[in-house]
Amino acid sequence: MSKFISIFTTMTNPEERMDPWREALECYGDLADEVITVGEDWPEEFKFDYIGKTFQSGFDNCSGDWVLRMDLDYFFHENDIKNIKLILEKNTKYPAVSFPQYQFFTPERYQVKTKICVALNKRYFPDIKLNGGGDLCLPTINGERIYPKNVPFFRIPLFQYDSMFRTREIIAHDRARFARAWYRQYNEWGVRGGGSPEEAFDAWFLEVEMKYKKHTHKISLKKHPKYIRERINNLDSSQFGFSAFGLKNKTKREIKEYLRGYYNKYIY
Repeated sequence: MSKFISIFTTMTNPEERMDPWREALECYGDLADEVITVGEDWPEEFKFDYIGKTFQSGFDNCSGDWVLRMDLDYFFHENDIKNIKLILEKNTKYPAVSFPQYQFFTPERYQVKTKICVALNKRYFPDIKLNGGGDLCLPTINGERIYPKNVPFFRIPLFQYDSMFRTREIIAHDRARFARAWYRQYNEWGVRGGGSPEEAFDAWFLEVEMKYKKHTHKISLKKHPKYIRERINNLDSSQFGFSAFGLKNKTKREIKEYLRGYYNKYIY
């Protein structure tokens, strides 16, 4: 008998922020028995630990045996839904299971960014908290971080469409908000540049330039989850995903990036 699955996601002014929220909720509805949204009243100015507190609210409000924390740019492929349910059924002795995160800037390329514990076993580990890591929102038990290396890992990709549908202006505004939140928490800007949209965008784009070189794996439109294909197909030149603001046609990749990409996808 299938376990009862909940998904929670944060959603704040999704139309204004150009989030693929309708597509995401359709995906989540196919996978989960319950979909919870939180963060509707997220303030313009906040402290960084507010993220983890909002995630915790989502987790606490879920009634499923397993709870998946999904950002609105996270998708699973429809062909993997049955296997995900079987995996959760068979791994109830663990507090979480992990999946590889495929990060997209443009639709035809991705990198395996990391392993990520998005599926949390609430039935047998109800005391999970979302307050760990530098971002203060990763899962912990009794104050100890739940690391992907310590739980079962399955090569079912989590597709992440990182800012793909947003314009430069939306990204700059959003990055500045989060930079100011970081500063309130830690009293330093770190890699976030500064509190103005221009400073925050420039710092973000510098990171994007470095990361995009690692996007060595290619994929066709038909291999994306069905939920997001039309949205991808309708990208226009004002949106980041159209060309990564020009990076698509000028980024050069060295052989070491391809070797690292192969290792991260098939060996790591």
